[in-house]
Amino acid sequence: MNHDAPLTPARLGWRQSLYSGAAGVALLHAVRARAGQEDREALRPWAAAMVEGPIQAAPEACGLYEGAPAVAYVLSFTHTNTATRALTTLDTHLAYLTRHRLKRAHARIDRGALPTLGEYDLISGLTGLGTYHLHRGHRTELRDTLAYLVRLTEPITIDAQPLPGWWTSDSPDLRPSPRWPGGHGNFGLAHGIAGPLALLATALRHGHAVPGQTLAIIRICGWLDRWRTGTGSRAWWPDLITRAEHRRGEPQRRGPRRPSWCYGTPGIARAQQLAGLALGDRDRQRQAEQALAGCLADDQQLAQLTDAFLCHGWAGLIRTVSRAAADAMDDELATYLPRLHARLNEHLDHSGLPEGVGLMDGTAGIHLVRLTDVVNTTLTAAWDRCTLLTG
Repeated sequence: MNHDAPLTPARLGWRQSLYSGAAGVALLHAVRARAGQEDREALRPWAAAMVEGPIQAAPEACGLYEGAPAVAYVLSFTHTNTATRALTTLDTHLAYLTRHRLKRAHARIDRGALPTLGEYDLISGLTGLGTYHLHRGHRTELRDTLAYLVRLTEPITIDAQPLPGWWTSDSPDLRPSPRWPGGHGNFGLAHGIAGPLALLATALRHGHAVPGQTLAIIRICGWLDRWRTGTGSRAWWPDLITRAEHRRGEPQRRGPRRPSWCYGTPGIARAQQLAGLALGDRDRQRQAEQALAGCLADDQQLAQLTDAFLCHGWAGLIRTVSRAAADAMDDELATYLPRLHARLNEHLDHSGLPEGVGLMDGTAGIHLVRLTDVVNTTLTAAWDRCTLLTG
């Protein structure tokens, strides 16, 4: 079966979506062009589709994966004169957007209220905007975002119960729900506290530090230690916990969920590996790498992967392991990569390419993971900065 069939704009999702639409496919073609794998003309229809019509720029309606930040992220990989001019304009707006959202977030903290996931997460929130500013080298906006994340980690008391500052008032669907009384604590890299941990750690590794940043990293790691089940290669974390589980002090679920980038042990372990590297904490780094290796050796966990996507499938697991292996203390993680690629190929042979075209839940992400495996240079590898897997 041809796993590299050409994509066309005919099956577009939302045009300015890095997650599922034209922006994600434009990123694929921009990286392919920089790698010398195709002519730049292949990018043109996708870039045109991405910017057709007004760019979504309302502060509360766009994040790294949607609207103006997503478009700007893609343009940062294109390096044409037109893109450079557009990027200058977008960066000015994104600085304003970040300031606006930070002001609202600090006001919420001052009120003693709980955050929504969309306030701080990677996909829609300030962690995603901070990731963009780290990628672009915007020191002021990154500094201010890191300072906010430090405040986010400070404990909060709600109804006489102490909670971590990132405990959210809404459901995992990013909105209030009677099914989630008291909200929940989210562990994932995409929507939970592993995202801020990865950004705080990565920024620190690159020399970007604000007061309290190290303490914030330690706070998050301490919470992850508190909710870890098992040790060594048998360690795993819940994807989220309810208020009732928090009161009891243990999760109801008795085993790990699927080993995905977005919510599973791989993404959470990678964030902790980055924290260990940033702090020079070799014990934490080792524990994270052992947990990830144990996940890869567990057929019951791997059997829960049912798609090839970057977000929650084989491609995401491969990219997470590849990044973690490059920083690991030994070669154990790297030894799993050939088998993981074989499993991805088996899945594609059996099920074919998915219908979606986006970066996270479509073919663009799968193609990028496969491209980086073949042409692994600084130019091609940088595309995944939006996933916070890059150290």
